[in-house]
Amino acid sequence: MVDQIPAEGSIAPDAKVVPRPRPGVMDIAPYVGGRASAPNVDRVMKLSANESPLGASPMAVQAYGQAGDGLNRYPDGAAKDLRQAIAGVHGINPDQIVCGDGSDELLHLLALGFAGPGDEVLSTEFGFVVYPMVAKSVGATPVQAREKDFTVDVDALLAQVTDKTRIVFVANPNSTGTYIPWAELSRLHDGLPGDVLLVIDSAYAEFVETADYSAGEALVVASSNTIMTRTFSKAYGLAALRLGWCYGPTGVVDVLNRLRGPFNVTAPAQAAGIAALGDVDFLMAVQDHVASWRPWLTRELTRLGLQPIPSVTNFVLVRFPGGASSAAATNAHLAAQGILVRDMDAYGLTDCLRITVGTEEEMRALIASMEDHLGTTS
Repeated sequence: MVDQIPAEGSIAPDAKVVPRPRPGVMDIAPYVGGRASAPNVDRVMKLSANESPLGASPMAVQAYGQAGDGLNRYPDGAAKDLRQAIAGVHGINPDQIVCGDGSDELLHLLALGFAGPGDEVLSTEFGFVVYPMVAKSVGATPVQAREKDFTVDVDALLAQVTDKTRIVFVANPNSTGTYIPWAELSRLHDGLPGDVLLVIDSAYAEFVETADYSAGEALVVASSNTIMTRTFSKAYGLAALRLGWCYGPTGVVDVLNRLRGPFNVTAPAQAAGIAALGDVDFLMAVQDHVASWRPWLTRELTRLGLQPIPSVTNFVLVRFPGGASSAAATNAHLAAQGILVRDMDAYGLTDCLRITVGTEEEMRALIASMEDHLGTTS
């Protein structure tokens, strides 16, 4: 066999030379979603990812299926019809809406467009774990402000603002299920320099019933440095399609449209989103279900001697007085029976579990299993 001789001017491969990622990339911990399976369990009750307890609208499912006839065609890159539908529901300007591959994509694009090395990106200690990730992905430094009673603390946030701050991410409602009222959100905005972008992540807005809450539309209208992000993954039950949107000032929208992929939202996702927006009855059924079973779940967890955090979302964060070991043991017991909830280790809340409001069957099975476990270990 004749050895292959590299052509003149070429470089022979060197096993010791490999591509190196940009500094800081390997410091990003990969995102880990809620568990969807458990060993030796055929059927699971997935209460780990804050998904819709009633699935998706039948109208959305039908629209998604019908879109299959056009899979050989590129989608509308501007998502014009979807933006028009969103604008009609929320009474906002469609030209100030950008649709994304889930709201996660939009969070990444906002970091890419408005922060970089030497900058700081501010969020709260129990805010969505993606915020520090997107900061690191663009070379910026993530900074986290302390929360008060598992709730965003406006004064703590403002105290962390420096001349390096470029973006402030606020989840409202928060990843703990709590929220801050409109007056506090407005106070936060008023305390920020005009060149700092305030990103209000309102992923759970559809579940909030309190009169003092605002998803953030009014701040977008009144300012040039506020943007609101939303998702179809929660109340609309379209998590598998990765569909999100944001509403912001024209200058910020222009930046996002320059950075996003030309066809970042698929045609089936656009069709399903439009149909879901039109099925008002289904959305109300989901909201009513959560409004009924969330307080039931809270009462039952309290009865078991646990400490549920007051929630306005489709999940309940519960604290275990026995600490991290008690939370972990309960999580393992539930998983062995196919009941999957979310550990909160990534948030530093090792003594807590987060439980999605599921169907009646799932809620009753969960409490029965926890009662059995806690009754034998307490």
